[in-house]
Amino acid sequence: MNPTLPDPETLHATALIDSDHPAVQAFALGHAQGNTERERAVALYYAVRDGFRYDPYRLDLSPLGMTASTVLATGYGWCVNKASLLVACCRAIGIPARLGFADVRNHLATQRLRQAMKTDVFAWHGYADLWLDSAWRKATPAFNIELCDKFGLLPLEFDGVHDSIYHPFDRAGNQHMEYVRQRGTFNDLPLAEMVATFREIYASPTPGGNLASELQSADFLADVDAETRTT
Repeated sequence: MNPTLPDPETLHATALIDSDHPAVQAFALGHAQGNTERERAVALYYAVRDGFRYDPYRLDLSPLGMTASTVLATGYGWCVNKASLLVACCRAIGIPARLGFADVRNHLATQRLRQAMKTDVFAWHGYADLWLDSAWRKATPAFNIELCDKFGLLPLEFDGVHDSIYHPFDRAGNQHMEYVRQRGTFNDLPLAEMVATFREIYASPTPGGNLASELQSADFLADVDAETRTT
């Protein structure tokens, strides 16, 4: 079966995937090292994965908060806007790219995050879908290497040939991630649909709501350190 060819929108900037933003273009050009599109995409993957810390407590679901360039400005992101940054960077250097989404069951979230969400299912987990060597390749730049080391996770590598998706088990063989629903691929970030789902599943995800206020008043890295500290 032939893969779905990229349409023109996979190269265009949008308000949220702002590949035309000067900071995004400068970052992409500065980190897209290599002689082939595959090599440049791989270099961008690692620049986004490890250059910006993963922080699921900072859920700014406003349009400004969800732009790719905001990750560059703040230095952190969560799975969706880190994936958006990778997509924007690839588009900035002429590699067709889009967003993919799935619901995942996360067995290794912090206790605070599990209590706030009241479920271990993360809806609308985001990843990048990159057109390389005539095929779509999944790339998940969410967890930076330092976080993987603290949690004992197998870091997600990306070679531009094989899909980079969450491992089902961690380094010790414990359950880590389970994909429970595929939501498909999108040329732009479906923010309204995401917010509607979050309101339904997690109560209010907006500033002032229970989930957002409880998480944003806490420190994700401090919680990770407390839960992974060895005595």
